Parts: sequence; structure tokens; C-alpha cells
Amino acid sequence: MADATELESGVRSYSRGWPAVFTHAKGSVLTAEDGREYIDFFAGAGTLNYGHNHPELKKVVIDHYLEDRVVHGLDMFTDVRRKFLQTFDEQILKPRGLDYKVAFPGPGGANAVEAALKLARKVTGRESVVNFTNGFHGMTLGALSVTGNSMKRGGAGIPLVHATPMPFDDYFGQVVPDFMYLERLLTDGGSGLNKPAAVIVETVQGEGGINAARAEWLRGLSELCKKHEILLIVD
Repeated sequence: MADATELESGVRSYSRGWPAVFTHAKGSVLTAEDGREYIDFFAGAGTLNYGHNHPELKKVVIDHYLEDRVVHGLDMFTDVRRKFLQTFDEQILKPRGLDYKVAFPGPGGANAVEAALKLARKVTGRESVVNFTNGFHGMTLGALSVTGNSMKRGGAGIPLVHATPMPFDDYFGQVVPDFMYLERLLTDGGSGLNKPAAVIVETVQGEGGINAARAEWLRGLSELCKKHEILLIVD
């Protein structure tokens, strides 16, 4: 552990909070170099939370390499990419009547957030975005601007602008009706809130403390956005 922390930048902070160096993984279990086993409640990480070394996934990956298939295709079309798009369309989009396009913004969540913010501003011609208390959307500048955590925001080194925070579901303990404040600001010409290009929300806040929004709250947010012609970004 000492060698790793001395050689790698302190920016990599998560691993410093775990008192182990891991060597093997299977399913939901991680094994450290001292032989101790840990349950991985992340089941991997982020969008790759499939667990570790699932035999079916592992076989597909190994076969892909052994057949000398394209591994780093960047923006080139490949047969695997085409098959994924066709399957996604047939299994997800068409059954729901969704006339959507698919974008591959990059390997991390912040890339997707940055792309969504830029698209929303380009399509609407508006600049501001509404975000929510305790939300976390990434560490790049655009994503940080719609993130609530003051420590992470402080790392930007510059003012983070064009974003207005609003209370997340149950922020006031259901004392205040849902969206009363946001609705008032949107309808009052003297509120000082420019009409947003988009509202960005996590259905379940992770970094913010595992806060799961109620389905009725999310439906209400969707209806509010449609009413005021504001795009809704779900991160």
C-alpha cells in the first residue's frame, strides 16, 4: 500500500480509504493480498456493476480477444457496435415507442453529463440549468457546476455558474409541498431565475447519501418540465 500511495497522485482519493490491496475478484467478493475477503457492495463500479469475472461475460471478452476482433475502434463503425445498437433498439426503444438516438459520450459518467448539458443548451438556446441539493454529477467543470458537494465544488478553482440548486425530494421532510418553490420561481417574472435549458436529477443520489427519489416526485418533476418546456436530464 505504501508504494502505491507514494507513487500515485493524491487525487486518487477513494483507494486511500480502503486498508487493502486487492488481487482477485469473483462475483461480489474481493480478495486482498493478505488473503482476507471483502464483500464488494459496489458489485464493480458505476455503470459496470455486473460483479467480477462473471463466467458468461468473461467468455465473451476472451473470445473477442482470441479472434483478433477490434478492441479500440474509437469512432469507427464495428460489427459489435452495430449489433449493440440494433439490440438496444429492438429490446429497449421500440417496445416503449421511443424515437431516440444513441450517443456514446465516453467511458465516464461526467462525459455523459457534459454532453447532455451542451446538447440542452444548444437545442434550447438557453444557458442556466436547475440541479438539486446533495446531487453529484462528476468532477469536470460543467458537471461540478450542477453538483452540490461544497468540497468537490471547491476544487474547481473558478466560479461555477449557470446552475441553480433546488431542494431534492424530502429535503424539507415533506413540510413543503413538492416543487412549490421551483414552480413559483418559474412563473414569477420577478424571481430572477432565467428560464432553464434543463433540469438535471439523479433518481438515486449516491455520493449524496443514497437518497432515492419517490416515483411520484420524479413524475411530478417530469410533468413540471414538460409544462414549462424545459428539458429533463436523468443522470
